[in-house]
Amino acid sequence: MYLLISILIGYIFGCIHGSQLVGKHKKIDIKNSGVKNAGASNTTILLGWKYGILVALIDIFKGTLAILLTLYILNENGIYGDMQILLVYVTALAVIIGHNFPITMKFSGGKGTASLVGILLAIDWKIALIGIGLLIIFTFATDYLVIGVLMMYISFLVTTYYFYGIEPMMIVVLLSLLSVVKHIDNYKRIITKEEKKLSSMFQKKK
Repeated sequence: MYLLISILIGYIFGCIHGSQLVGKHKKIDIKNSGVKNAGASNTTILLGWKYGILVALIDIFKGTLAILLTLYILNENGIYGDMQILLVYVTALAVIIGHNFPITMKFSGGKGTASLVGILLAIDWKIALIGIGLLIIFTFATDYLVIGVLMMYISFLVTTYYFYGIEPMMIVVLLSLLSVVKHIDNYKRIITKEEKKLSSMFQKKK
């Protein structure tokens, strides 16, 4: 029962899309415009950094709230220890799946980066500090957000294994593979030097 609850909480929160909410307000289909991604980076390209930040905040904190709600339910029902950790990671997986494949957008959503940041914040401050720190460092060092994202996932994989063991780590393996698949076009564009750099995203404002 708790497994089902964890999955439902994660998926429902994951389906709440910042870009969809902002897109309706601005009367623009963010998912099918720009670089055709329903996320904060594409919103920034299309509408400027203010709307990009708004989308990022929505997508970040839906991940945080989903984890906190799961933790609250588990704590209230006396579910602690390894089982609680595993169910929290299941919720995290469901949030990303909900974000990437939301029923509200015909199962074609974003890539889950902002939501993962929110998830890390709720799971463990140490994991979050390392992961978000590497995200920022490698993003600004390379000027490519996707490189920072890749390093954040690698960090999440290593730190999860270090702090919580093999079973939660296997869930992060699934998350990481999903991220690589969702970002494969970005990697290809980097190779062909067609990927938009972080610095260019903050130059176009509307």
